[in-house]
Amino acid sequence: MTLTFFWRRALLLFGTAFAVAACSTGPQITRTQDLSESADAPYQSILIIALFPEFDTRRRLEKAVVEELTDLGTEAVASTSLMDSNTPMTPQTFLKMIESLDVDSALVTHPLDIESKTAVKDSSPEATYNVGPTYYFNVWEVELTEYVEPQNVVVEGSYVLATQFFSVLNQEAVWAIESKSDVLEHSCAGCDYMVFVNEAEAIVKQLSNDGLITQ
Repeated sequence: MTLTFFWRRALLLFGTAFAVAACSTGPQITRTQDLSESADAPYQSILIIALFPEFDTRRRLEKAVVEELTDLGTEAVASTSLMDSNTPMTPQTFLKMIESLDVDSALVTHPLDIESKTAVKDSSPEATYNVGPTYYFNVWEVELTEYVEPQNVVVEGSYVLATQFFSVLNQEAVWAIESKSDVLEHSCAGCDYMVFVNEAEAIVKQLSNDGLITQ
């Protein structure tokens, strides 16, 4: 299977909008392809590619993976650092990056399955009371101040990410995993960057354990 064919197939998989922005448990890793016997591992220079509809999601996950690899002494470049939100995500775009960077491999992550349940949750109101005397005997004045926070959108479910590792020399996928995470709760008031960090740590740890990079 050539790199070009892989890109065309992978780009069909994320038609459903997806944003990894939630409080979730650590990813459960399943190896779906053992390291190929023909693999020219360990790899020294990797292009990191996340295939999501949202540019910011791609950028944040790629950045987290690059940081994890760099900490282990492996050179890595995020594809989003070489493009903007208007750059087309086509096979030609990424193949040009591989050629210009002269990397020896590419790590590709994309959403594989998403299950979610969404509900609107009312926040608990908070109240304060100010009690003070009046001019009348045994009569008190009470001021009530009540504050109700905006409603939150809560998401529960799970998502699965598929990650494949490509050898530029062999022009084929030499290794692959799937990572499943359970989404516990997500308030639209903010996003948890630790989701990206957890995914990056799990992916890079598996790369190291399976001998794709130098430990």
